[in-house]
Amino acid sequence: MEEEALLVLPEENERKVVGKWKEFVGEMKKVGSIATPMVVVTVSQYLLQVVSMSMAGHLGEISLSSAAIATSFTNVTGFSLLFGMAGALETLCGQAYGAEQYKKLGIYTYAAIVSLLLVCLPVSVLWIFLDKLLLVLGQDPLISQRAGKYTIWLIPALFPYAILQSLVRYLQTQSLILPMLLCSVATLFFHIPLCWVLVFKLKMGNSGAALAIGLSYWLNVILLGFYVKYSSSVERTRTSFSRDVLLSTEEFIRFAVPSATMVCLEWWSYELFILLSGLSPNPELETSVLSICLTTATLHFYIPYSFGAAASTRVSNELGAGNPDAARLAIWAVIALDAVEATIARERAMKGNLPADSDSIE
Repeated sequence: MEEEALLVLPEENERKVVGKWKEFVGEMKKVGSIATPMVVVTVSQYLLQVVSMSMAGHLGEISLSSAAIATSFTNVTGFSLLFGMAGALETLCGQAYGAEQYKKLGIYTYAAIVSLLLVCLPVSVLWIFLDKLLLVLGQDPLISQRAGKYTIWLIPALFPYAILQSLVRYLQTQSLILPMLLCSVATLFFHIPLCWVLVFKLKMGNSGAALAIGLSYWLNVILLGFYVKYSSSVERTRTSFSRDVLLSTEEFIRFAVPSATMVCLEWWSYELFILLSGLSPNPELETSVLSICLTTATLHFYIPYSFGAAASTRVSNELGAGNPDAARLAIWAVIALDAVEATIARERAMKGNLPADSDSIE
């Protein structure tokens, strides 16, 4: 009997290991199903600014450097703040969805939209005086003047961006990624010819490149708004504006402030380099080159960010449902995927630096 018991134990342990491995693989698939389309969503939204900067670059070094400075400043003072504050919905909506308190998702989303739109007002005033602020910081006068004009035309993009980020988190926490993907890609394809027409055909120059971003953001908001209003997929979480929205604003702000702080510190560490490049002896060239380098780096950043967004969705859903073990498993699954992605990126970078032939070794 003792020998039979000893034989059973290894079999039970093996079954437990196999069972845990299957759970881990299953969780990786769930995370991947959210993260993969989220990469397309975030990159498509970011490419709106990249396309506008590229169009501005065809107008000359001054146009590119001023657009880069303006983009950097607006990211630091506006877009990063809104992006970070909207991140509070990942916790609030995610846990509400996991706990099956579906109407709270709509309430929290309305609270986020109201709060972010109010934040846009002082930010817009700051952007109006950007050229004077850049001069105080020691930037080149011509670049400061062009950057100030670019930023003023970028103000119409601030308000739809606030709504867009709130809607993105609202859908993300419900794992409704496909509609965001389709709307983001459609907006990008709309933005490219629109930007070209405004910049070159209508002769608006840098101003047209900035205006195109705002119009494209509004299109994305309208498309997602139609989906939220009429789709049966969000029927459980859809709600109307009520007094509860105003009562939930304080709770949203309590989560939004630390979320915005984390995001802003991360974004500012990148954008500070572009602002400092404007103080160099050749600001037109230095700013243009550095903006291209950081744009490429930022595109890669959105891959691990999308993994993090998937982790946030899975963890908040499981915690809201009272499953801490499943939430912990989701974290380990994302860490594993991030490690694989980082290894592939590192290997590709190392191979890119290897000599292609014997002549280059010399």
